[in-house]
Amino acid sequence: MPIDFKCKFSSLEIKRLSRRMVLKFCGFNTLLLSINPVLAAPMPEMKEPEVIRTLKLASGVRFQEIIEGEGSEAQEGDTVEVNYVCRRSNGYFVHSTVDQFSGESSPVILPLDENQIIKGLKEVLIGMKVGGKRRALIPPSVGYVNENLKPVPDEFGPRRSLFSHATEPLIFEVQLLKVL
Repeated sequence: MPIDFKCKFSSLEIKRLSRRMVLKFCGFNTLLLSINPVLAAPMPEMKEPEVIRTLKLASGVRFQEIIEGEGSEAQEGDTVEVNYVCRRSNGYFVHSTVDQFSGESSPVILPLDENQIIKGLKEVLIGMKVGGKRRALIPPSVGYVNENLKPVPDEFGPRRSLFSHATEPLIFEVQLLKVL
């Protein structure tokens, strides 16, 4: 028996639509409505990301210049005031002069000579300008070769953590505040 697509009501004749036709119509309208805003939106300009170069020194220290800074450069024999964050090479936090929650800092004053500061950090600070920030990977051979070298945390826990991992590379993020 053939299917009758017309239904008769008392005064109105309605053509029945199949479910497939209704779904196609709804899907097509949804597609048209969603494309229109996409075509109207301006395309953002594509820029290449800024690449931070890593420099390797003869001692094996690698560092990146995060912020170049302005002002006077630190020279060998100067005394400098710095903020720093020290981490192990796997990213575990060791010590910082900046409180991560309040943002308050308690900078340290370091002389730039090999008898009082770790050699790798001295190499990173020499040539750095005031206001500059560098991130450095310091190998153990130019790191804490003895416990008298600065910077050393005042608290027992961070100091113990630092010296127990002195045979591992350390990551220092250092900001030069002043050359004294």
